Amino acid sequence: MNEKAFQICINPDCRATYSLDEVVFRCKQCNALLDVAYDWDRLAVPTSLSFFEHRWGTRGLKAEGGLDFSGVWRFRELMPFVPADSIVTIGEGRTLLEQNNALARQLGMKPGRLFLQYEGLNPSGSFKDNGMTAAFSLAHRLGRQRVACASTGNTSASVAMFAHKSDPPMQGIVFIGSGKIAYGKLSQALDYGALTLQIEGDFDACLRRVIEVADKLGIYLMNSLNPFRLEGQKAIMYRVLEARDWEVPDWIIVPGGNLGNCSAFGKAFRELFDLGLIKRIPRLAIINATGANTLYQLVEGEKLRWEGGRYDASCIDRLYGDMDRDHILPHTIASAIEIARPVNLPKALRALDVMKGLVRQVTDEEILEHKALVGQYGFGCEPASAATVAGLRKLLSEQIISPDEDVVCILTGHELKDPDATVKYHTGIDMKAVEPPPPVPPTGRGANPPKQVADDLDAICAALGETLPEEA
Repeated sequence: MNEKAFQICINPDCRATYSLDEVVFRCKQCNALLDVAYDWDRLAVPTSLSFFEHRWGTRGLKAEGGLDFSGVWRFRELMPFVPADSIVTIGEGRTLLEQNNALARQLGMKPGRLFLQYEGLNPSGSFKDNGMTAAFSLAHRLGRQRVACASTGNTSASVAMFAHKSDPPMQGIVFIGSGKIAYGKLSQALDYGALTLQIEGDFDACLRRVIEVADKLGIYLMNSLNPFRLEGQKAIMYRVLEARDWEVPDWIIVPGGNLGNCSAFGKAFRELFDLGLIKRIPRLAIINATGANTLYQLVEGEKLRWEGGRYDASCIDRLYGDMDRDHILPHTIASAIEIARPVNLPKALRALDVMKGLVRQVTDEEILEHKALVGQYGFGCEPASAATVAGLRKLLSEQIISPDEDVVCILTGHELKDPDATVKYHTGIDMKAVEPPPPVPPTGRGANPPKQVADDLDAICAALGETLPEEA
């Protein structure tokens, strides 16, 4: 294909190619996933990552059409699939990487070694905005008027926001499962004007249906089956490197849900290495919740590997067949990663191969304990984010990660995405119950319940550990 950017099948025995104008999310020849690929020899690629530093001085809304204001399009030479006049941006990716020594000490790490990449600062409150700006830009270029997604919450919030902010606006349609969305996230989809359809079933059922509807009605799909979503999510890693003065860390730890982030990270580092922009690739740890641990079962249990793209698909089919037979549905407090059939599983296997990665699982109890710890020593984050810190503790105890290695934990979403989980952990009160039962005393080690105090000055002082001074 004589194009600078195109889509290509990831199956090494197929490698069919498609133009950017073709709306296709799986290979027409073999049904495999697609990548966005580039003819780098025909593109203007910087010779050093330090090239991007000058854009810190041009991040105003007027400079470069506002593209440098975006923490995604600031790196546009590394994802050159859409012209500048088609880009849809709302200032996504203006996030930060925090070196957190207090949390590092709690985990037994050396100072200066733990970094938290906080994606909760994105406009919709999660990492999803990185991918949506890319996918919406292509949808805008193609003249699409309706977009749709299945979601456990964060995707729907981001789709609804970008649909409203596009010019001209697009109609955002979101499919959510029955009872499978945090209210903080649902409120965003409703507030931003999306048409919200609540389907009987879990996320996997919603995804099957939204794919069918998008295909039949010509609606543009915004789930991470769309390879352009992952192009935007590569920028998370570019910002991590930027914040570290382009020094590659030893480890990247990320939650595993639909496996779009880890897939994007693997692609980002493979491209940077092949372009000579980095000299080594960090290792990757993907953390599942025990109640939604498909990748863990396959990689660590069944020893499934990428095998150059010729992975054993029958291994996946057997596991899914067992799930159907035993009526197993995903269940975890971390709703953002409550996914049993991750659509990007093959790309995640590739990322694990590229980054010499591994997979671990953590319980809901471990997630909540480490969520409280992150809140105490860093940022408020949604439960799925805290899986990374829980996973880090596990890998430290297994002596796989050393206390003196540089580790970046990806905090994928803001604490207010799921405030009910936080309130219940600290108080024992279930805010979602129709008829709330008496609160159960919190048992978490990091629980910080409010103290009940009488409307009395002496009682308030006593609660503060103080006594009123005697009057002269």
